[in-house]
Amino acid sequence: MQIRKITKTDDFNAISRIYALSWKAAYKNIVPQQFLDELPENRWADILKNSTYDNFVMTLDGEYIGTSGVCPARDEDMAGWGEIMSIYLLPEYFGKGYGKPLLDNSISVLSEMGYDKVYLWVLEQNVMARRFYEKNGFVVLDEKMENVGGVELMSVRYGYGQN
Repeated sequence: MQIRKITKTDDFNAISRIYALSWKAAYKNIVPQQFLDELPENRWADILKNSTYDNFVMTLDGEYIGTSGVCPARDEDMAGWGEIMSIYLLPEYFGKGYGKPLLDNSISVLSEMGYDKVYLWVLEQNVMARRFYEKNGFVVLDEKMENVGGVELMSVRYGYGQN
């Protein structure tokens, strides 16, 4: 297993596919099924290709299996914090220990950027992800409503390193 920064030579459609399949599995029965069914696997390819943020890919035996992205806080009220924008795995790798290295890498990269406090957002109903973050030392900071797939859902902001 290897985690490395995404480069211009990577297969952005394959990485985008990780996002899409992860969404379709993790958000089943949370986000409207029609939205998930219509989610194109290449939705994030151009976004990743043109991103100015730090994005990473996890490979196993040369195959893309996970991805993550970090940046300085995008939320104005979190100035001075680093943000984990995403951590996604192909569904067949859920719950098998691959998320922890992606999370650790994200925290490490943000630390190297000078951020000792880190936050991320997760849908309130995504119990598996919430358990994962809580098990790894993240605590609930606050929450907000957001529109996902045409419905209003609660998102929870988790923080790490603020104590």
